[in-house]
Amino acid sequence: MSLHLTQIRLSFGGDEVLGDVSAIVRPRDRVALVGRNGAGKTSLLRIIAGELEPEGGTMSLTGGTRVALHDQRPPLRRGITLGDYVGEGAAAAAELEADLRRIERRMAEGDSDEATLRDYGAAQAAFERAGGYAWRSRLEGIARGLGFSPQDLERQLDTFSGGELTRASLTRALAGEPDLLLLDEPTNHLDVDSIEWLEEYLDGLDASLIFVSHDRWFLESVATSVLELDRGRGRMTKGSYSHWRLERAERMAAQADQYERQQQELAHLQRFVDRFRYGTKSRQAQSKLKVMARIERVERPRHQRSLRFDFPPPPRSGRVVMEAERLSVSVAGRELVHDATFHIERGQRVALIGRNGAGKTTLLETLLGRRPAEHGRAKLGHGVSLAYYSQQSLELPEQARLVDAVGHGTKLTGPQARMLLGRFLFSGDQVEKPVSVLSGGERRRLALARIVVSGANLLVLDEPTNHLDIESREALEDALDSFPGTILFVSHDRALIEALATRTIAIEDGRLRLRDGAFGEYARDHEPVVAKAPTRQAAPKPKQPRPAPARTAAAKPVRSGRSVREARELESQIERLEEELGAVSARLSQPDAYQDHTAVAEDGHRHQQLQVELAHLYREWERRVG
Repeated sequence: MSLHLTQIRLSFGGDEVLGDVSAIVRPRDRVALVGRNGAGKTSLLRIIAGELEPEGGTMSLTGGTRVALHDQRPPLRRGITLGDYVGEGAAAAAELEADLRRIERRMAEGDSDEATLRDYGAAQAAFERAGGYAWRSRLEGIARGLGFSPQDLERQLDTFSGGELTRASLTRALAGEPDLLLLDEPTNHLDVDSIEWLEEYLDGLDASLIFVSHDRWFLESVATSVLELDRGRGRMTKGSYSHWRLERAERMAAQADQYERQQQELAHLQRFVDRFRYGTKSRQAQSKLKVMARIERVERPRHQRSLRFDFPPPPRSGRVVMEAERLSVSVAGRELVHDATFHIERGQRVALIGRNGAGKTTLLETLLGRRPAEHGRAKLGHGVSLAYYSQQSLELPEQARLVDAVGHGTKLTGPQARMLLGRFLFSGDQVEKPVSVLSGGERRRLALARIVVSGANLLVLDEPTNHLDIESREALEDALDSFPGTILFVSHDRALIEALATRTIAIEDGRLRLRDGAFGEYARDHEPVVAKAPTRQAAPKPKQPRPAPARTAAAKPVRSGRSVREARELESQIERLEEELGAVSARLSQPDAYQDHTAVAEDGHRHQQLQVELAHLYREWERRVG
């Protein structure tokens, strides 16, 4: 697989989005597509996928390349199950398997001429290239890795939430085993365990990858090169994400230095021209003008406005800020948290961690008194003033103007409110807009501005980095790191957890487990040692995946304990299939078995199928325990 982009151009409504984007993507490249919001990242992915036609330039892709795109548009299909929908990603393998079975039926009926045997060999080779008999177990493994249970595969697609449908789109894209995989924000709506599973899966994937992400750990873990989009132009840099950031900073500093030196030189030449243009040195002045005209101008570095803020010192609270005693939390009759007792002290920064659906937001709302507890109690401590930053920013007044939304309930004057909004990247007429028309990222920035002026000494934050770009995430991280009060937060952003948390509370099987330390301590403690390997039978040795390209070890995530649970599930599957393989082998070893040609064909087919499925399961098991 090889992809060549040459001077790709694209405009929307007269506004140029892409002006000159050129790049080469080779086999097994992992290309992070970066750039400010609106730089054209999603548009470029859709051009590569064939969904958008560029206005200019050329795109060359090796013939026969299978391309799969996952973006933030949830599937609109209705009337089918999740399993049917994600299985369409592996439709080629399913169709080839059906062809193979049709030929096997013909052979069982006595058709053994040379043409049939050639068809069978060709069909079998094509089927093996498409993943072989393991395609179903591989699909189920992908769905499980992204947080779906086997029961979910039987549910109708229209019974899932928007976030679950987005995960379904990602499952489908991975299931097809494309040669070129295009992912737009693949970690959205994934919990920490699923993000780490995805990193491991992509690490062993024998395909090229182009992806967009705001997850800094994911970028560092996956990318082997970076394609930067800036003002319509593309620049490819080989190396990890952190290497690109360092290279860009050095490049910007060098450009700024060259610009200043050139401006000084031009100013010196201009002074000479102004002084001697009409005197005895006019000919020299004209010569200087020609020199100035020939100088290729260095462009002034453009620094994008970025979020920068801090929290004013809040009033001091009592030592115990929040406490829960024998607290149980339930939703629709399902208990999410059972018999939890803990307390949070002044100055602690506590990360609440758990899988999707574990009940993190429900627990927060119960602790804050916004939802009744099933049993037990929760209360705030003495002198605690609270600010809650919800996942959907529901606390924002929808019909208010931005300037009123931040000024209401505070002592801010109109000019002070406008100045605050300016620090959060709202300027000019934007401050007169109603809250209801804001985008997701704008709503998050406005909610942050309201928290900054709240004067609270306890910040409760539910997914605070959602919809924020990387620069804004880092600004939030810096501000929270300097906040002298207490913080309780839910996040799937491992970089934020590692930088901020001094303690973690994990929801594990309905119980709360408290640990001191940041994400690294949680992750290491969360992965117990796996028991001995299952005993292998006569399965073919699986093909070893190609090693992933080298990348920096910085910010490499620690695998979670879900690998252990999945390894045990795989051991059970392996044991069941090996028992079946033994039974099939025993039947084929009987001399009189070959008197029934149909039965022999079926057993031979199943014997081969079981061997391939076992090879796949062993490979998956080794990934969990290796």
